[in-house]
Amino acid sequence: MKNLKNAIFYIGVTGGFTALMYWIVSKGKELEIGRNIISPTSKDTLFNQFLVSLYHNLQHPLAILLLQIITIIIVARFFGWVFRKIGQPTVIGEIVAGIFLGPSLVGLYFPEYSGMLFPKESLGNLQFLSQIGLILFMFVIGMELDLKVLKNKANEAVVISHASIVIPFALGIGLSYFIYHQFAPEGIEFLSFSLFMGIAMSITAFPVLARIVQERGIHKTKLGTIVITCAAADDITAWCLLAAVIAIVKAGTFASSLYIILMAAVYVIVMLFLVKPFLKKVGDLYGNKDNLSKSVVGIFLLTLIISSYLTEIIGIHALFGAFMTGAIMPDITKFRTIFIEKVEDVSVILLLPLFFVFTGLRTEIGLINDPYLWKITGLIVLVAVVGKFFGSALAARFVGQNWKDSLTIGALMNTRGLMELVVLNIGYELGVLSPQIFTMMVIMALVTTVMTGPALDLINLIFKSKEDFISKDVLNDKFKILISFGNQEKGKSLLRLANSFVKNQKENTNITAMHLTLSDETHAYNLEEYEKETFAPIVDESKVLNQEIDTIFKATVDVENDIVDIAAKGDFDLVLVGLGKSIFEGSFLGKILGFTSRIINPDRLLDKFTGKEGLFENSPFDDRTRQIISKSKNPLGILIDKELNQVNEVFVPIYNSDDTFLIEYAQKLIHNNNSKISLVDINDQLKSNFVLEKAVQGLSDLYPSNVEILNDKKLNAGFFINQDLMMISLESWKTLVDSQSIWLSNVPSTLIIKP
Repeated sequence: MKNLKNAIFYIGVTGGFTALMYWIVSKGKELEIGRNIISPTSKDTLFNQFLVSLYHNLQHPLAILLLQIITIIIVARFFGWVFRKIGQPTVIGEIVAGIFLGPSLVGLYFPEYSGMLFPKESLGNLQFLSQIGLILFMFVIGMELDLKVLKNKANEAVVISHASIVIPFALGIGLSYFIYHQFAPEGIEFLSFSLFMGIAMSITAFPVLARIVQERGIHKTKLGTIVITCAAADDITAWCLLAAVIAIVKAGTFASSLYIILMAAVYVIVMLFLVKPFLKKVGDLYGNKDNLSKSVVGIFLLTLIISSYLTEIIGIHALFGAFMTGAIMPDITKFRTIFIEKVEDVSVILLLPLFFVFTGLRTEIGLINDPYLWKITGLIVLVAVVGKFFGSALAARFVGQNWKDSLTIGALMNTRGLMELVVLNIGYELGVLSPQIFTMMVIMALVTTVMTGPALDLINLIFKSKEDFISKDVLNDKFKILISFGNQEKGKSLLRLANSFVKNQKENTNITAMHLTLSDETHAYNLEEYEKETFAPIVDESKVLNQEIDTIFKATVDVENDIVDIAAKGDFDLVLVGLGKSIFEGSFLGKILGFTSRIINPDRLLDKFTGKEGLFENSPFDDRTRQIISKSKNPLGILIDKELNQVNEVFVPIYNSDDTFLIEYAQKLIHNNNSKISLVDINDQLKSNFVLEKAVQGLSDLYPSNVEILNDKKLNAGFFINQDLMMISLESWKTLVDSQSIWLSNVPSTLIIKP
């Protein structure tokens, strides 16, 4: 009955009001009498009207902007992928994508298409959007700076950093003396031109440098700490210098710029002593929450916009305000991480490529159409490399670094990337740099960034010796291990494994066992009792092993992020976690490691591996482990436990040069546990890679009775039966599983290491 009433009401309302609208429209036709109404009279006219309407829609500024964004993102992601495949930072590919879409290539060979896609009247919208992207990006850069590191490591870093600014700055000013007459725009004073040439020569791309350091696995070494600190100090100093240079350029002379500099100083004081404490109070109130409310996010984003606005009207550019806001954000890891995740995706994926293309539209390689101009470009690159590379290296050598580390610091500090493009665009907008010199400087930015990777490889090759491959520091440095367990039996296996790495170095090592429990699984009144029960088997095992341990217990709502945060704050050299579910079950491997599993008949492999089926079906731990892998900045070991009781026989598959770091862990097992290590050469990698061959040979020479080098083609099922552990890198593990290797049905307990 109710459904019938609803149907009658629906038909009555829709039918009645439809009839009413038809009547009004019919009566409205009478209102057209006396008006010059143009109405289509044929199908051809209707179609023509549609085409005209479509053309006008395509020419609408919003339609053009959206088409530009679609094209830019697709092309930038493609070029970024290509350059990442050849071992270069993604940002280089995105910069090249900008040049590709600009007048240097597409504009040169397809001018009509270029004119349609990037009409001059549309470039203003593109520029403003790209500036918003830069503001958000500089906000993230400011947040990623660890000012505590600067305080702790300031002595050597400041010397190296400031030398790496002063030397190229002076060389840049010297170069400008010789090229001012020919290349400076009309009406630009020598002071303005020379200052911008100097600051352009002295900039370092902190984000690109930090990623290179992490990718090469040196971020936890003393060298990595020094170079990151140098880059941070360089970033802060360079942006302050840039603000002063912009003030001088806008004012015309140094004396007349003092007012702007004074206002900038007042701004910095207000930010440090008024705004920063206020933001810290907000952070303390909301820092422990998993998600931030829109009101809290609004406070910080409003602070960012106001700060950027103030520095823009003061005259030192909005980007400085964004950088400053990021630097004074509350020093709470989770708090900053949430904000970085909120801002970074939009700025890096959507808006920054617009900046690269806008830069590319200004870059006309065709302007350098003479051998003499290419010589000048080469001279600019040479001055940039000599000033930054060798300036940083000599300063590092002076403060006590060896030549290898000094040159490595120089190569990394010579990375310019995106930061250089920001400076060059500011100079171009101020009219200080002509299109010709702007193009030359963009080429210099590309060359100095692209050369970083090959330069580091060359330095390693030149200075490599057997002693370098097997460092004595491996056995002398303080080594801290964090084991994070959920299951007590897995915790005992993790502890046995950790003990094998350090048992003969107990005075110089530390093992911390950690258990995090979801807060909704326990109650506050019995947390102490629960903690005691949880750690009892682990403590008992530590007594059997004669290994002292520290313990951490915490009730949390965010297990994976807390593991990552605690590991980072504790500066652990290795974090060991247990895999809580069989990796061979269905598509779980793809969820854990972020790639598609193509294992044939996974149930058969599961049976051989565990003897069970459906183990921990629908467990939430799959996603948790994946999160830990993706977010961890510490070296991470994932143990697939098949009742690991001892670590006497270990085999290590070597797939490529990136597996060289495993030699260090193998050395620790030999030294501390007298383990027998079988290095398995996959597809004759040792013969084709000099660095890898020397590392393996060095280990074999030091421990001839503990090391055996095997060819993978000679392995059989009997080999795996006698092994206690397989130790393999994360990337090689992906390769092994993706190849559907028969090993997977025979391997013992496995330690997958992400460096």
